Amino acid sequence: MRLVRTIDEVREALREPRARGERIGLVPTMGAFHEGHLALIRAAREQSNVVVVSLFVNPLQFHAADDLARYPRNEASDARAAEAEGVDLLFAPAVDELYPPGFDTWVEPGELATVLEGAARPGHFRGVATVCTKLFSIVRPDAAWFGQKDAQQVAIIRRVVADLNLPLEIRGVATVRDADGLALSSRNALLSAEERHSALALPRALDAGLMAHHSGHDALGAARAVLAAEHGIDVDYVEVANLGAPTLVAAVRVGTTRLIDNVVLA
Repeated sequence: MRLVRTIDEVREALREPRARGERIGLVPTMGAFHEGHLALIRAAREQSNVVVVSLFVNPLQFHAADDLARYPRNEASDARAAEAEGVDLLFAPAVDELYPPGFDTWVEPGELATVLEGAARPGHFRGVATVCTKLFSIVRPDAAWFGQKDAQQVAIIRRVVADLNLPLEIRGVATVRDADGLALSSRNALLSAEERHSALALPRALDAGLMAHHSGHDALGAARAVLAAEHGIDVDYVEVANLGAPTLVAAVRVGTTRLIDNVVLA
C-alpha cells in the first residue's frame, strides 16, 4: 500500500492503472476505522482493480468546533488496517491540500439536504457534497462506496452525481452492527458503558418501528414510544423519509455524543 498526501501524488499514482483500463474504486472516509469501514473497503476490493481510500476529517461538514476537535483520529492504526485489507492507495491530505488559502467554491445540494440531518446540522451536507465532489475529481473513480447507516448522505451524493453528470457509480453497503445491535460508528468510542446501554434504545426503536410497519401499524409511533421510555437519551428526530425507499430514520444524543441510524420500511 502507498500512503500519499498530495493531489498530484494521487493523480500520478493512478495515471498508469487508468491508462491500462483498470477499474478504480474509491472509499471516502474520515478515519477511525471500524468493521463498517472495512466492509466498504472489502466491497470495493471485490469489484475494483485499484482501491483508493481517502482519510480526511473534513472540517466543512462539522457545525461545531468542539465536535470537530472530539472526532476520533488514529492515522497509524487506520493505515495498518487499510494495508491489511489490500488497499492500494491511502490518500491522507492536510486540510490546506484540499482547501488552500482563498478556497471559495461550494457544492450546494438541494432540498433533501435541508431536512433531518440537514436541519440539525446546518451546512453539513454542503461540506459533504463539496469534499466528495473534490475527491471524485481528484481520483476519478469508476465507483465509490458509502455506508447505508448514513442513508440521507448516500441519497444526497447520488443526487449530486446525477445532477452534475459525474461519471461514476455510487454503491451503498449495508449497515454493520455490533452484537448488541448498535450500528458501528466512530463516535461509539466516545460513549461510556452507561451511555452505551442507553444508546441501545436507538436500534430497538427502529426494530419496533419495522415490526409495526410489517403488521400494518404505525411505525413512527412504535419507534417514538421506545425512545420516550429511555431516560438516558435526548431525541433529535424520528421520521419516515423517502431516501430511495421509505426509510425510518432517527437521531439521538446520548450524553455529549450524537448518533444516527435508520431502517428501510420494506
